[in-house]
Amino acid sequence: MASDASRRIDHYLDKVPDPFREMLRHVREVVRHVAPDAEEIITYSMPGIGQNGPVVSYCAHKRHCSFYPMGATVLDDLGDEIAPWRTSKGTLQFTPDNPLPDRVIRKIVTARVAANAVKTRTSKAAVVKASCASLKRSQCRNS
Repeated sequence: MASDASRRIDHYLDKVPDPFREMLRHVREVVRHVAPDAEEIITYSMPGIGQNGPVVSYCAHKRHCSFYPMGATVLDDLGDEIAPWRTSKGTLQFTPDNPLPDRVIRKIVTARVAANAVKTRTSKAAVVKASCASLKRSQCRNS
């Protein structure tokens, strides 16, 4: 059964004019293939995926489509490889004449899923550490 977010994304994509509709459907397919455990989400009113937090989102504009990795660090790490599509600190813009390659989408999604996993582990460790600080040490060693 499709989630509410998946149905909303279907509805959103149905309203996007071609050729942007097909480009975004392709982006969605690649993203879902790379992160099969992620769930589709709507974030900042845009379709996307989340796994331990938002991973990426994408949308259509009047003259281009945008891909948002929900963090500029991954874009900084890709440097010149994404230069033809980077237009701001946290956005890649693409058109039918200059589509975003699958390899770039795969790299970004893979990096963002990994970053979220590290952040989640670190956050959980910080919570445990803070909890242990308020308890007797013997109670923390037994958990």
